[in-house]
Amino acid sequence: MRRQFLKGLGAAALALTTGLGPTLAQAAGTYPDKPITIVVPFPPGGSTDLLARKIGEAISGPLGQPVVVENRGGAGGTVGANYVAKSDPDGYTLLMGVTGSNAISAALRDDLPYNPVTDFAPVSIVISSPLVLVVNADSPYQSVQDVIDYAKANPDTFTHGTPGVGTSMHMAGELFALESGTKLVHVPYKGSAAALQDLLGGRIDAMFGDILVTSEYINSGRLRALGVTGTQEHYLLTGVPTIAEAGLPGYDAASWQGIFAPAGTPPEVLDKLYDAIAAALQTEDLQTLFKERGFLVEGMPPAQSKDFIAAEVKKWTGVVDAAGLKQ
Repeated sequence: MRRQFLKGLGAAALALTTGLGPTLAQAAGTYPDKPITIVVPFPPGGSTDLLARKIGEAISGPLGQPVVVENRGGAGGTVGANYVAKSDPDGYTLLMGVTGSNAISAALRDDLPYNPVTDFAPVSIVISSPLVLVVNADSPYQSVQDVIDYAKANPDTFTHGTPGVGTSMHMAGELFALESGTKLVHVPYKGSAAALQDLLGGRIDAMFGDILVTSEYINSGRLRALGVTGTQEHYLLTGVPTIAEAGLPGYDAASWQGIFAPAGTPPEVLDKLYDAIAAALQTEDLQTLFKERGFLVEGMPPAQSKDFIAAEVKKWTGVVDAAGLKQ
């Protein structure tokens, strides 16, 4: 009886040291059996919010449960991201994470309350959205190489406007400067619209702009597109080379969005969520949304997504350190 008693104590101690492991494993078999929440770390109405709602609608049927979107904005997406990182790892609280909240913030901030690499279990990097280097149509710059040549000959004079420090547009410019060996002048604005107006007015030299927004001005002849920041030609800008092709080999800077669960979420749950998301990405509704917004479908599985995040954090940390941007 004494041996049985000690054996029971050992089992109880093991259960305590392994935490929720057995409970989560058992729950994974019946997942999902209640509504799922996707946290959007921004206010309602933006592209991240729209994408989360469209994905939620598409996966609720296959998963057999309602998917609710909850907006928790603040601090560039880090408030919502931190909330999900600290949530139970059971697959019922997910994050619609973006480049800023799940990569760039870690590079910029020492006081970030979560680690994008170790505190999340990525379900899928869903879409990517490259930018485009644009200049005023009346400017003398005809190519990416023209910009590089001028910036090398005239350090700290070539200006590029962005919606603010740490945005994907800012970081695309910093990466460009680092890889081309140039020194550009960053001009932060309160939003993309103000930067775009100053570019159109000739008050700044360039902008790493949103493809959907700038394509209107490119097509009307008011802006000149020099290069796309991604790894392939974009369907909205036929004939515009990538920056890598146009003079800066290896350059790649795109914003992205994906679904994340808290670290420790059972692999079976991640796989079930990924299967539902992968199917959703092929639906006509989402395909139409992607084309309208200029998004590129990624649909990375969990393991590939995890490697991708680690590489993104490493890349942007190197850029931030080189540029002295640490906050």
